[in-house]
Amino acid sequence: MRLIRVVARATLILLLLLQLGCAASRPDQLFRDLGELAGITAIVEGMLALMSENPRIAHHFAETDIVNLRDKLVEQFCIEAGGPCVYTGTTMDVAHAGLDISESDFNALVEDLQRSMEAQNVPISAQNRLLARLAPMQRDILHR
Repeated sequence: MRLIRVVARATLILLLLLQLGCAASRPDQLFRDLGELAGITAIVEGMLALMSENPRIAHHFAETDIVNLRDKLVEQFCIEAGGPCVYTGTTMDVAHAGLDISESDFNALVEDLQRSMEAQNVPISAQNRLLARLAPMQRDILHR
């Protein structure tokens, strides 16, 4: 009888651990709130379109491989949102070295990101959560 209880407890613990493992591998709620990969792609593409027309920052992207930039931003936003993507780009400090990006430039990009998320009807709470996850990158992007 005691053996049955030990096996039952062990089985219960194993099932709970399996459930926790599955829950950990599920995409974050933010990823879902952003519309998953299709939504994130639309947000990034909208942001890139706005940036290309933004006189404050368009010059930074004049000679950029926009398709590659789009792909890396989608990967990065996906990961930051808790999605199942893999980032294949370089670090932020290496990618932005020598680009002379000011705080004003950075703010203009964030404004374009916000406008793109608004255009995609992303809830304000999800916008704020994504921005909070991206904010620590600022120190590696700005020219110092």
